[in-house]
Parts: sequence; C-alpha cells; structure tokens
Amino acid sequence: MKLTFYGAAREVTGSKVLIETEHGKNILLDCGQFQGKGLATDEQNRALSFSPASVDHIILSHAHIDHSGLIPFLFRNGFSGSVVCTDATRDLCSIMLADSGKIQEHDTITFNKKRAKKGLPPVEPLYTQADAVATMKLFISVGYDRKFRIDDYTTVRFTNTGHMLGSGVVTLELKEKDGIKRLAYTGDIGRPVNRILKSPEPFPQADYLITESTYGDRLHPSLEESDEELFRVVHHTCVEKKGKLIIPAFSVGRTQEVVYSLNNLYNAGRLPRVDIYVDSPLSVNATNIFRLHPDCFNDVVRQLMLTDPDPFGFNSLFYNTSVEGSKSLNEIKGPVIIISSSGMMEAGRIKHHLANSISNPANTILAVGYCAPATLGARILRGEPEVSIHGTKYPVRAEIERIESYSGHGDYNEMADYILCQDPGKLKKVFLVHGEYETQQHYSSFLDTKGFKNIEIPAHGMSYSL
Repeated sequence: MKLTFYGAAREVTGSKVLIETEHGKNILLDCGQFQGKGLATDEQNRALSFSPASVDHIILSHAHIDHSGLIPFLFRNGFSGSVVCTDATRDLCSIMLADSGKIQEHDTITFNKKRAKKGLPPVEPLYTQADAVATMKLFISVGYDRKFRIDDYTTVRFTNTGHMLGSGVVTLELKEKDGIKRLAYTGDIGRPVNRILKSPEPFPQADYLITESTYGDRLHPSLEESDEELFRVVHHTCVEKKGKLIIPAFSVGRTQEVVYSLNNLYNAGRLPRVDIYVDSPLSVNATNIFRLHPDCFNDVVRQLMLTDPDPFGFNSLFYNTSVEGSKSLNEIKGPVIIISSSGMMEAGRIKHHLANSISNPANTILAVGYCAPATLGARILRGEPEVSIHGTKYPVRAEIERIESYSGHGDYNEMADYILCQDPGKLKKVFLVHGEYETQQHYSSFLDTKGFKNIEIPAHGMSYSL
C-alpha cells in the first residue's frame, strides 16, 4: 500500500490523500479545493498530479468544500467511481457542491472579462452547477459505525468526529498479502463539547493514523465564555454604539451555532431588541438539512426541542435568500445583526456587507472561525488599516472582534485527547495534515509528550509505502 499526499500538506486547505493498494485499486481520501490564495488557488486546483479516471473510490470525511469541493472537477475530467460518505454528508454535498459550481461559473465570467482586456483567451470554470448536480449520482451514503464493503479487499467505517453535521473518522481495513492493514483518517476533529452536535466518539484501533492539526498551537476558551462574549459584542455594538454587527460565518456549521447561541439568549430574555438576518441561500438550505438530522444532535439540544421545537428560529430572526433582500440590508441605518458567508470573507455576500460597513467605527466585524493566512479575513484580523474589496480600497475603522471557540476544530489539547482513544504504542506511523507547517511542528512535539512516535509531516507530493 502506498500513500501520496496531494493536498492539505503543510497547509490547511485542499485535503487529498491517494491510497494505491497492492491489488491495483486507487482510493482517494477526501477531494477538497485549495482556498484563499487568489489566482494561485485556481492553478493549484487544476493541477492534479493523478488521473481522475484512475480513481476507483473517494472516501469523504465531511462536506466542507476544502474536503469535498473538487469532486465535480474529477467527475468532469473522467472520474466515474463511487463517493462513500455518511448520510448527512451526502445531503449537505447536494447543496454545497451545487453552490460551489455556481460560484465557479460566476467567478470565471468576472475573471474572463479581465483576461479579455489583456488580450488573453478565456478559461473554463473548474466545474459548473450542472456538473455538481450530476456528480451526486456517484454518492453512496452509509450510517455511522457500520462496516461497509467497498470492494473485495476494502471495508470502510465512519465514526462521528463532532466537527460538523455528518463528519466522521474514516477507518479503512485493507486486505493485503501480509494481512489486514488498518488506516484511520480523522478528517477534521470537533471540540469535546459542541453546542449542537454529539461529541466526538472513539474510533477503532488503527495501524496508521492520518490526523488534522489546524489548531496544533492554540487553545480555545470554553463554550460558556464564548456565549458571554457573543452577548457582550451584541450589546456593545447594537445597544451602546447603535451600529451594525457583521458576522462572517461558514454557511454550514458556524452559522447554525451562532444562531443557536442567539436563540438561547432570546429564550433567556437577554437578547437586545434587534433584528437578525441570515443572508445566504446556502445557509438557509443547510439549516433545513440540520432540521432533518436531529439524530446528530446532542442531548442538550434534543431536550431543548421538547419545549422549543426549532432551535434555529425565533421572532426577530429572518432568513434571506434573494439578491434584492440582501441589497436592502445595506440600507438599514439602525442596529442590526447580519450573518453571512463566507467565513474567511473571501467570497459571497459577506464581501458586500463588509464594503458597506467596515469603514464605520459604530460597526463591528465579528470573526467566529478559522481564516487561512492569505485570506481577506486574515488580513482584517491582523489589523491591516486598509483592505481591498472587489478592487476598491476601504479604510478599516469598524471594531474587529474574534471568538475562537465557535471554530469547529478542536485545539491541540482537545485533538490530542481525542486521538488518545488509540494506543500510541500500536500505531506504526502518524501523519499530520491540514495545518500550517510551524503549527504542525508544535503539535508534533506535543504529541510526542503524549506517547505518539514516528510522526511525519508530509509535504505536497510525498509518498510513503506502508
């Protein structure tokens, strides 16, 4: 068996690990887009180092675009195998990949206008919305904790990681000439206590472990602290400053968590009298899919639903899908809360809300998730005095706040505690992915103190024979 790391190798996005078995099968763990590097990102996404038609199976840990977003690109270029994932992951991919295809089409039109001015030929989108819809026929969904046979030599099992709806550790059992080899891939690891979802659950002992390291050098505050921080920011912005609170949030996961926290403040009578808008068609559709999977909710949420049947809705909360409705939000002069995607502030309606609000000191921009170093969100969080949005420079005068515990990723203590469901002495090798290199070095040293040995931090394109 041979592993080759084609994405999220010493960086955070683009998750892809290719497994070549001794029986001639090619299995791809995740197939994510690289994100957050402008035009360089597009080049990375197109430059596959393997043939899509040669891939027999894609095993998908969860639906986030940096893990799933290139599946339609592979399909467009000859992939015709199966995509195996959990039930909720399939449901989310049905809307997220179509939305991604629509973005690809829109961005390509804008990009080609710039190329035409330079006398350059047009380029095709990575894939279209129609490609994404057609790709869904390849998906096979499997319930948690069920061993599923994908071919004569391979079985897969998903174990809940609590990172997002449907996320799961992938445990593969591969029959080889010298016996069965067990490989576990964590995908992204959630926090031990989640506002909405069940906590991460132990997964079967592996021989080889591939695990994420996004926050491998950082610790998060508790959920209780962050909910109080959210109340403080809402009160300070909307009551004291009478300004707008703009919350960039990923459409799936972070948006629902923020809405759930605001719902709790509303139920407790603490939420100021202010209108709240979720301005994202994808967020609205994703929230409806959350409502279809109460089996993924933790005991606290299920108990709440006995008295509050919709934890994602209350009287002052409005979901908007239309372009006209989104534009009208910019005309609001008084206090308002706007939650919009994307979380890294790189695309979507959030950029329009930022352009409209970022230069007014009465307003606040509240980040609630990870922003890759090259993104607009990271530049704003670094305190740059001026940022470019849609080609126009805006002075940053709004207050900038950050609440890190809304991240769906565990910190280094939480990730290490989770993977200690494995006996480190039985692991032949550990691979760190999905993290910046310096962060991974810190996390590797920390894992060493926990008994994990033979830790590798693969670079892009590195291969290992197991």
